[in-house]
Amino acid sequence: MPQPIDLPALEAGTGPLTFVFLHYWAGSGREWQLVLDELSPDFHGLAPDLRGFGAAPAPASGYAVADYAADVLAFIQQRGLTNFVLVGHSMGAKTAMFVASEQPAGLRGLVLLAPSPPTIEPMTDEERQASLKAFGRPEAAAATFAKIVVRPVAEQVKATIIEDNLRASHPAWDAWMRSGSRENIAARLCLVQVPCLIITGSADPIMSPSVHGLETLPYLPEGTPLEILGGVGHLPPLEAPVEVARLLREFVGKHGL
Repeated sequence: MPQPIDLPALEAGTGPLTFVFLHYWAGSGREWQLVLDELSPDFHGLAPDLRGFGAAPAPASGYAVADYAADVLAFIQQRGLTNFVLVGHSMGAKTAMFVASEQPAGLRGLVLLAPSPPTIEPMTDEERQASLKAFGRPEAAAATFAKIVVRPVAEQVKATIIEDNLRASHPAWDAWMRSGSRENIAARLCLVQVPCLIITGSADPIMSPSVHGLETLPYLPEGTPLEILGGVGHLPPLEAPVEVARLLREFVGKHGL
């Protein structure tokens, strides 16, 4: 595994079970604040900023999925977590799948929100080039918000999404578009031995529910459910935090976690 870096994190709640939340590309751990608020009466939650995003260090290189996974595995060890569920969103979901394939002690479940698939993420060359050119441009960040968020959100949520987009580091931004999203880690997923769940929005313009059915579900344990949130785009934790928290509660209840 590559040399990990220390990750800053939001933290909320107490309880015997910890949710470890991993954010989307060009986001930060702040995307989980509303979900943390919903769960904090009964669960412990941690939402780190991944390398190159939010307040996390941004090295010049080291942005493969394995690098992100090494950081998360070190974070779990540093925090002394012995009973936790990994929850990953988009890029964070691909990272979470890699982490789960390492079978860390204490992992009880894996929940993937609008996941970047373990295979090559479906994206045209034109879309990749447009995303690369959008780095650091406020007008592009606003346009991205308008594209990926379908359900109305508060102005503060909109501001956070745009701010996180604009504070992403250039190395992390480019690396995901050029290589990370193209990595194929599907062969590792036979090592995932915990209960899994996929949650996605019915109106996600980036990856439709059918993409998850074709590119992610076949590699997860048999019987893994796909929950679809009506009228939600690519950011379920911000567009539908109450529903996401409910599904997480139901997941741990169903599996006795």
